Amino acid sequence: MHHRKLLLIVWILVFFSLFYFSKERLVSAGLPELQDRPFGLPFAEPPGPDTWLLVQPYGNTVSAFYQRSSTYQAGQGLHFGIDLASRCGFPIVAIGDGIVAKVDAKEHGSAPHNLMIDHPNGYASFYGHLYETPNLSPGQQVHRGEVIAMVGDPDESCTSRPHLHLEIRNAGAYNRAYNPINLIEADWDTLALTGSSGFSFAQDLNEPHRWQTLRDQPEVQFWGPLANDYANPWPLEWDR
Repeated sequence: MHHRKLLLIVWILVFFSLFYFSKERLVSAGLPELQDRPFGLPFAEPPGPDTWLLVQPYGNTVSAFYQRSSTYQAGQGLHFGIDLASRCGFPIVAIGDGIVAKVDAKEHGSAPHNLMIDHPNGYASFYGHLYETPNLSPGQQVHRGEVIAMVGDPDESCTSRPHLHLEIRNAGAYNRAYNPINLIEADWDTLALTGSSGFSFAQDLNEPHRWQTLRDQPEVQFWGPLANDYANPWPLEWDR
């Protein structure tokens, strides 16, 4: 009995230590605590192999690095959203209250269909690779948790890579992108345990600790200079 009490006390101390230092790391990094993040997840269902999974985070991913001068050139060579894999037709919900700003705005990419919602806090949420044109109109009000669209496939096959591409931008101008992981209330560390090659971040070996975690990723200025055109990168370029 004495040993059980001792183990319980140790467990409690470890738990609160982890909580305290996790909180301190968020504060020291200038990031909001979980309960202070303004948005919710874009799905009502919990994550899982039959619902949805995180497959590529925001930022300096290896995939974006290799395509920095092509697919991701507009976003300074960075993956300027998060990718959440699911099946075609899976319902997507609004991450916050807002007003529909754009429907199928081709200038923002993410074909075949997309949706932009302005939020009263100055952010905008962008939902890409949708299955069909959302049944919404600019100026229409939506609420957090309301079904607004369905997951689609950029290849329009529903068998190759169906997923939601979700971005958070500055409302109105839409010329900046922010890390959704720092703004959406979720246990991202647990979600990342599903594993993916997209969770690897490219390194500048002259500054190897920069931009190497889910939360420590830079803001994107669309059509700004490449942020990751490294002279000494890891992994190496395909042609080196």
